[in-house]
Amino acid sequence: MDVHNNKIEKSDKPYQENVVNVRGVIITVVGLAVVCVVSFALMWVLQQYLDERAVATEQLSPMMLETEERLPPEPRLQSAPGFGVEGPEGRVNLELREPQAEYKVLIKKWEKAWKEGEKDPKTGAIISLPIEEAKKKVLESGELNAAPQKSETEAEAPKPEAEKAAAATAN
Repeated sequence: MDVHNNKIEKSDKPYQENVVNVRGVIITVVGLAVVCVVSFALMWVLQQYLDERAVATEQLSPMMLETEERLPPEPRLQSAPGFGVEGPEGRVNLELREPQAEYKVLIKKWEKAWKEGEKDPKTGAIISLPIEEAKKKVLESGELNAAPQKSETEAEAPKPEAEKAAAATAN
């Protein structure tokens, strides 16, 4: 069952003969090219069909979240969604500005609130007061009345009532 011929062929040629089937190689290359072109055409037709179908049914998913629902919970590290900040003068657009632009706008807003205080836009109630005004209101209201200071002579001299109470607890 020897498949190979074990005879040695002597050849007068200085090279090995070409035994590649050129016709088979050409048919394979042409066949692959045809398959590629057909698959490209089918994918293009499928893409066109899916695009038309998507345009025809331009319905959003009922489970899709609204813009505000997609935001992370407060407090947000970047308070400028969409590259903008809500300021006292309205929305400040921060697109195409330096990276510190948001910080600068927020600092101005916070300094104004620190100096002038803030009111709730819905109710008009005062939310925060400037520090100096808050100190004055606390002093005027008298909420922080301290106990009267004792003089040094009163603090050193023991009171007879305190001595009697101490003796009663010792018995």
